[in-house]
Amino acid sequence: MDSVDNVVALRRALLAWYDREARALPWRASPGSSPPDPYPVLVSEVMLQQTTVAAVIPYFERFLKRFPTLESLAAASQQEVLQHWAGLGYYSRGRHLHAAAQAIVADGWPQDERALRALPGVGVYTAAALAAIAFNQPATAVDGNVERVVARLCAVTDPLPGAKPALGALARRLAAFERPGDFAQALMDLGAVVCTPRAPKCGLCPWAGSCEGLRLGVAEALPRKAMKPERARRFGAAFALFRGDQVYVVRRPQKGLLAGMRGLPTTEWRLVPWIAAEALAAAPVAVAYADAGEVRHVFTHFPLALRVYVGIAPTDFEGDGDFLPSGADLGLPTVFAKALERAAAARQP
Repeated sequence: MDSVDNVVALRRALLAWYDREARALPWRASPGSSPPDPYPVLVSEVMLQQTTVAAVIPYFERFLKRFPTLESLAAASQQEVLQHWAGLGYYSRGRHLHAAAQAIVADGWPQDERALRALPGVGVYTAAALAAIAFNQPATAVDGNVERVVARLCAVTDPLPGAKPALGALARRLAAFERPGDFAQALMDLGAVVCTPRAPKCGLCPWAGSCEGLRLGVAEALPRKAMKPERARRFGAAFALFRGDQVYVVRRPQKGLLAGMRGLPTTEWRLVPWIAAEALAAAPVAVAYADAGEVRHVFTHFPLALRVYVGIAPTDFEGDGDFLPSGADLGLPTVFAKALERAAAARQP
């Protein structure tokens, strides 16, 4: 990629490949067609932050069925939006998407990459993806897939994350003025289905003849990554209080992890395990609790071990939460859905 001619040739080769091999995704327009409606692009790109395409597709389809327009999303309550987000994780994304829809309804769609970054929850990558795909502007959305493609194409051997600025600069040199939306999505597809982390399919790659990593025999080893420190596990206890077929749920604080979501009452999540007596002292009401065992869940920044305690609520207990049907879809975050499933199993004779 050392000359303008080479860059132009790379763009053309990738677009020709994309015309043949583009993935059919529910938020996409077909190759060579007009840009799609920005709203489904926004929803898909926010959902795809830290979540795979395969996992996102069913959530995207259900979300768009309930909120088919930007206006319908903006008019909904945050609680309803988060309920339809449940299971995708990283719930701040759902809150930001809701806030972004409200901002766009109030002020109109931003029309360039810089202005798009001012929307809640829209960072550098998402703004570039929206600018290219929805607004046909020459922008390159640089994520892990694109970094891997460029590292191999240019044989960049410096490890991540230190190599990120250089890889980003190289990727932006490729940004196409011709069919920029198709080019951005073609680069995403190339990293997702051909230039994969392990066993890349170099024989199918439209850039194989220009790939320095392939020529040097180091493609699969790139990009190199610096060693990550091991994330410390945290420990907590959750309390499943039943009243007949109902379970007691509370609303979590508006700040912090899983902010504003429904969940089971819990202790704080800390770096040392809880002694049972110490954990039970933090329960929402003093009753006899049975230990239902432990569930484990991995968040972005730490893994969690959550001990589940099951009890029967006194008839006069009210608390600050609500008793809801335990067999219904309560829209709980995954960690609490796991804990409730464990508690329900422990109640079985």
